[in-house]
Amino acid sequence: MTRISLQALLLIGLAAALTGCIGPGYYAQSLKGHVEVMAARRDVAKLIADPATPEPLRARIRAASAIRQFASDALDLPDNASYRSYVDIGRDYVTWAVFAAPEFSLVPRVWCFPVFGCVPYRGYFSKQSAVRTAAELEREGFDVHVSGVTAYSTLGWSSDPLLSTMFLRDKTYLAALVFHELAHQRVYINDDTAFNEAFAVAVETTGVKTWLRAAGDQAGLRRYEAGLKRSGDFVALVARTKSELAKIYAGPGSATQKRVAKSAAIDRLRAHYRQMRDASWGGYRGYDGWFDAPINNAKLAATSVYSDQVPAFIRLFELCAADYPRFYAAVRRLGAHAKANRAEALEAAQTCE
Repeated sequence: MTRISLQALLLIGLAAALTGCIGPGYYAQSLKGHVEVMAARRDVAKLIADPATPEPLRARIRAASAIRQFASDALDLPDNASYRSYVDIGRDYVTWAVFAAPEFSLVPRVWCFPVFGCVPYRGYFSKQSAVRTAAELEREGFDVHVSGVTAYSTLGWSSDPLLSTMFLRDKTYLAALVFHELAHQRVYINDDTAFNEAFAVAVETTGVKTWLRAAGDQAGLRRYEAGLKRSGDFVALVARTKSELAKIYAGPGSATQKRVAKSAAIDRLRAHYRQMRDASWGGYRGYDGWFDAPINNAKLAATSVYSDQVPAFIRLFELCAADYPRFYAAVRRLGAHAKANRAEALEAAQTCE
């Protein structure tokens, strides 16, 4: 299942407003939402010490504090004020991301901004605003997908807090979020979301394994690796359908014929998923929500943004002997390549140097 981390929402909104790339309303909602989150921060250490803090919350925050320290001590992630405060935002998602793609293309629409380059989504602190934007894009003929976001990063420009949305699942999920978002602070390449997200997923994945091993949690490690196997199966299934759709879109036929073929391909995707779920996954239903909801080009493209380059980053991490500082240095060197050559250079890497 796709999990999205939304970078620099406030800063992108500000840059857009100053240059006229996006109207002032987008900047206003970005600024207002971020300021509200930051104003509600409470220091983690004080919350733990406060006798009025409910014990379940104290336990979660104490665990988060240990995870945060592990990130810096063992994974060489930034040792700063991020994730050392907490905000209860009172809803299931902190932001919503809107993705769009043409009816007969798997290339996502991008929105470009000064300083941070182009990204394949627009982010909103208001679900209503996200849905309204999605409706406007649909009227323009785009496939659209709206996804809730549990965490976002300002890339170290502000001290990002722990959010109540980050505690909706278990500690392993929390660790994954913290490692992922801090990775964006360690390396971020302008104008290349696929590179940035795959890198952060690689740090998240290797980091969670390192954290579970350090805790001696072998059962947790087995569960996590089983989840990674299912995730890999899911990504491969989506990739096969994308390949099938790409041939349909590039082939002959009228728009009506392509719509029929597109619908049939998506139906096959659902059927293949059900077969995989019941035969290979022992009936595990954790992806049912993704497949039960509408599937279109925007949703498929969003999934690929966060997954396609992950195996290459994992391989690079292994070439760096699982040494995080060396790995980060290697990623920065790859980031210096021209965007058109960056993914190829990553795939071709034979050494860490």
